Amino acid sequence: MSVELKLDATIREDQGKGASRRLRRAKQVPGILYGAGKNPVSLTLDEEQILRLMREEAFFSQILEVKVKGKRAEKAILKDLQRHPFKPLVTHMDLLRIKAGEKMRQSVPIHFLNQETATGVKLGGGVVHHDAIEVEVECLPDDLPAAIDVDIAELELGSSIHLSDIAAPEGVSFPGLDPEADHDPLLVSIHAPRKVVDEDDEESTDEADSGEPAADAGDEPSDGEDS
Repeated sequence: MSVELKLDATIREDQGKGASRRLRRAKQVPGILYGAGKNPVSLTLDEEQILRLMREEAFFSQILEVKVKGKRAEKAILKDLQRHPFKPLVTHMDLLRIKAGEKMRQSVPIHFLNQETATGVKLGGGVVHHDAIEVEVECLPDDLPAAIDVDIAELELGSSIHLSDIAAPEGVSFPGLDPEADHDPLLVSIHAPRKVVDEDDEESTDEADSGEPAADAGDEPSDGEDS
C-alpha cells in the first residue's frame, strides 16, 4: 500500500533565473507539476517543508498529495530533485502527475530482512553485499508498494538472490525482469570476507620466498670477537 505524503504549493508567476534566485533567498523552492495530459504548472514550494519530507524514505518513491493554493489537490510523484552542490539546499523540483486507474512505473526501495542472522553470515562468517538498493515496479497507483522486502535468512555463503527469486506483491510487476532477454538483475549476495594480511606476516612471507632466513641478533659477532 502506498504511503501518501502532503506537499503544499502556490502558483509561481515570475519566471527566469533571477526570479528563482529571489525565491531561494526567501527559503522557497521553484518547481513544476506536469503530466497526465494537463498543462504544466510552475510552482513555489516551501524549503523547510521539503527538507522535513526528505527525512522520510517514502518521499522519494511514494505518491504525494500536492495541494496548490486555490486549486484542487493533485496526486504526483517526485520525478527530479536538484540540490546545491555543497550546501544542504534544494534548488528545483519536478513533480509528475499520476492518473487513477492508469498503470505507472516507479522505483521503490528494497528492504533486506534478517541480514545479521542470515545463514551465510551467522554460520559461514560471510559479508552481505547489496547489488541493488531499489527496484522499478509497474502497477496501478493504489497498488504502489512502500518497499519490496527481500528475506535473506536462508541465504548461504557464496549464494545470491536475483530479481526472479522474489515474488512481486499482488498487482505489481517488475519491468526490469525479462527472461527472454536473459535480464535478471542481481539484488544481494553473501561473500567470504577479504583476508587482511598483517605487515609482519607479509615480511615473513617475503623472506621465505627469498630463501634467506631473517638475521638473528644473537648470530652477529660482538665487538670483542675475532672475525
